[in-house]
Amino acid sequence: MKLKKLPVLLSIPHGGIRKPLELDGHLSITKKDLFDDSDPFVIEMYDLGDKVQRVIKSKIARAFVDLNRAPDDLPPKNPDGVIKSSTCYKKPIYHERKEPDDSLRTLLLEMYYFPYHNSIQKSLDELELQLCLDCHSMAAIAPGISPDAKDNKRPKFCISNNDGQTASQEMMELLASCISESYGIDRDDISLNDPFHGGHITRTYGNKPVPWIQVEMNRDLYLTEPWFDQEQLTVDPKHLEKLNKQFENTLNLFFKKFDGEDS
Repeated sequence: MKLKKLPVLLSIPHGGIRKPLELDGHLSITKKDLFDDSDPFVIEMYDLGDKVQRVIKSKIARAFVDLNRAPDDLPPKNPDGVIKSSTCYKKPIYHERKEPDDSLRTLLLEMYYFPYHNSIQKSLDELELQLCLDCHSMAAIAPGISPDAKDNKRPKFCISNNDGQTASQEMMELLASCISESYGIDRDDISLNDPFHGGHITRTYGNKPVPWIQVEMNRDLYLTEPWFDQEQLTVDPKHLEKLNKQFENTLNLFFKKFDGEDS
């Protein structure tokens, strides 16, 4: 018997680790700096494959093309924009005088940015969806560029709806309670719109017409001992499988309660 897919679109824009071939000879970024700037292992934790209507993800690292930024959000005005000059920890990405010029930026956007967003819009147009989630991880201690850098303690999860603009408060509260139950964490460890309010993807597509919620998981849930090898930058696959199953359970529980089947 074929199981019914959940009416969900999952967007995972920051899970890629690849370097674009177009940037060969330009890059000075180290493997560790690239790792620290990415959302490591989020594809393994969030990708539910054919259990949901669709999963959209990128193989290219956000250090090179950040899919959760506006296409005109560029250096020098914003070094952490769509095509960055430095990582979120202010480490240089490019050799001196090797940063992308306007033509290379345009090429990178055409190759990697717009296809991702076209996939989102196509999915919204052709699928019967009840919820879209933009899936991320967050550093346990905020980088200096973050909105909460002065108050470094972060919750285990932050979910956001652009302060009520992209999904209802009822959906937010229901999702928070399902995360709490599925991951076995206190509800107080899940914050709403703090420190994040929802990035470009959530703001752009939210409630047009489908609700969108941004999900941020604290990396302390997996980038710590005993699961994380700091030398190899690897995580125990069984732990990642467990987190993936907990995410699946979260969505199953959400729709069970959302559809009024929970007595």
